[in-house]
Amino acid sequence: MAKRDYYEVLGVSKTATLDEIKKAYRKLAIANHPDRNQGDAAAEERFKEATEAYDVLSDEKKRGMYDQFGFAGVDPSAGGHDYSNVYRDFSDIFGGGGFEDIFSSFFGGGGRSQGRGAQRGPEAGASLRYEVEISFKDAVFGTKVEVSYAHQVACDVCGGSGSQGGSGTKVCPTCSGSGQVRRSSGFFAIASTCPTCNGSGQVIENPCASCHGNGLKRKQQKVKVTIPAGVDTGSRVVLRGMGDAGPNGGPSGDLYVYINVREHKFFVRQEYDLFCQVPISITQASLGAEIQVPTIDGQSIKLTIPSGVQHGKMLRVRGRGVTRLNSTDRGDMYIKLMIAVPKRLSSKAKKLMQELSDTLGEDTNPTPVPFTQG
Repeated sequence: MAKRDYYEVLGVSKTATLDEIKKAYRKLAIANHPDRNQGDAAAEERFKEATEAYDVLSDEKKRGMYDQFGFAGVDPSAGGHDYSNVYRDFSDIFGGGGFEDIFSSFFGGGGRSQGRGAQRGPEAGASLRYEVEISFKDAVFGTKVEVSYAHQVACDVCGGSGSQGGSGTKVCPTCSGSGQVRRSSGFFAIASTCPTCNGSGQVIENPCASCHGNGLKRKQQKVKVTIPAGVDTGSRVVLRGMGDAGPNGGPSGDLYVYINVREHKFFVRQEYDLFCQVPISITQASLGAEIQVPTIDGQSIKLTIPSGVQHGKMLRVRGRGVTRLNSTDRGDMYIKLMIAVPKRLSSKAKKLMQELSDTLGEDTNPTPVPFTQG
């Protein structure tokens, strides 16, 4: 099979700059690397082809010979074909961390290669999520709830060490304590987390029979959670250190308690203000009145209805809304007046209403007014 032109392989023009050549090769190398395309012979060939093209075009002298004499000018049989130029430019092509850092994200490596004996510090345990549902009133004034959940705790037999009878650990025989294993693929060296010790560099000589060397056990726990006044659906309470214990003595994660608030039969909430609708009669709206209105506290307050009030009028009662978070202040309560028209009238009521209509002089040709939603 005839070889393709190197510029065609990298997808660049013959006037491409070195930066453009590096960028083109980087894209092809990452996409076609054999470790990322195991068993794909075509990808491996594309990778080799791109590497060969880059080796020539990134070297000013080789590129000049190629431009003048073609493949004959860079025939590897004339003196061997090494990849020293490719090695030299890795830090430029793949960033300051080198090519190894790029591929570690694809092949399970732990980032930059660590020296022999380097070990990871104890990892923190996982944080957990728990959801509780509380009443509307409890959200306004706060409450306490008990939650029951399962989490990982240190094994009570081995104290979290994972070893039986204090037998301790030894250097991992697979990675010799580095926490990483390296494998070569052509001229690349890829580092990945050691599968034997999971990157710790140590293995337990005699695993604990109770936790099987894990150092952790699952435990059911109950805890009282204080829900502050003023929370709403989506609010959360964080209990530090109440999540899963960390392996190898690592710190515990947190417990996040997320809150869902049940709807109220009458009240709705906007931030720290409460809203409700109260029906009044035609005569109360016309003449004015004093009525008793319930509050979220479970009490009633006296509300004065001004005479001639219109349907949908909003009246405010200060300080009867939701308690503000981390404060004793409260929002306001808004009462929307809904004029209720009687569906049935006695003969006496009809007569009185007719007399009222005659007295007021009804407008049988009303002028439309602007539409409002309420």
